[in-house]
Amino acid sequence: MCKATKIEALKTLINEIKAELVTLEELRPGSLGEQYNVCGSPGCRCKDKKNPQKHGPYYQLSYTWNGKSTSEFIRKNDVEVTRGYMSDYHKFMTLKDEWIECSIQLAKLRKQK
Repeated sequence: MCKATKIEALKTLINEIKAELVTLEELRPGSLGEQYNVCGSPGCRCKDKKNPQKHGPYYQLSYTWNGKSTSEFIRKNDVEVTRGYMSDYHKFMTLKDEWIECSIQLAKLRKQK
């Protein structure tokens, strides 16, 4: 493949990446954990000696942004939407890396004589 053809292929790939980026929704970094808890009420089902049943599940999103670690509870009704936003975040990061890789390759090709 000649230099000009490689350059055009990389430019096309960058344009495809740009087109895919605009399809993404909201972005949420982090991980979503599921927790079950024991309360402080003495007669509660979570304290049953034979068949303890913890409270939950409770969903917690943990992430670090701008150097600050954060954790927040997510309502059960919002879990699937949040997972979608997290998926879009991972897709964004992958596309960003692909775009940078293409740009580096373009710069190297342009430097060649």
